[in-house]
Amino acid sequence: MLLDKVIAGALVLLSAYMMSHAILLPIGWNGETGGPGGGAFPFWCSLIILICAVFVIFRPARSYEADQFTFDREMMGPLIQVIVAIAVTIALIPTAGAYVAIPLFLFWYLKIYGKHSWTLALSITMLTPIAVFFFFEATLKILLPKGITEPFFFPLYAMFF
Repeated sequence: MLLDKVIAGALVLLSAYMMSHAILLPIGWNGETGGPGGGAFPFWCSLIILICAVFVIFRPARSYEADQFTFDREMMGPLIQVIVAIAVTIALIPTAGAYVAIPLFLFWYLKIYGKHSWTLALSITMLTPIAVFFFFEATLKILLPKGITEPFFFPLYAMFF
């Protein structure tokens, strides 16, 4: 139980350090470029991590049974499956693009690995790339790798850039 408080304390210090460096760059919206300033993501991500770490430090003590969790051999199979799937996803991004690799991973994770319903798996798999595109590319002007799917995005570029 003490280890989680020590790690959370280290995260508070690390987050404060990152925020102190990020604040040297603009952290707000840059009107000239139409996107966030150079320090926006480091600052705001560090702030979120700092807040979460403070919650961990000051949360009430858990029951004794919760502290008895140990990692056993039965967990290795599922852990390796997810690690391999993430590695395959990362390997696919340069050629297939983020908008193909990420939905493939989501579908595998939700439907095949997690055995969730078709409705949930397909809705999340199809809506995530749309939300990611509008958040990163249309709103923040941060282009993600598209690989061989780049020509399909030209009409969208014409609308948003």
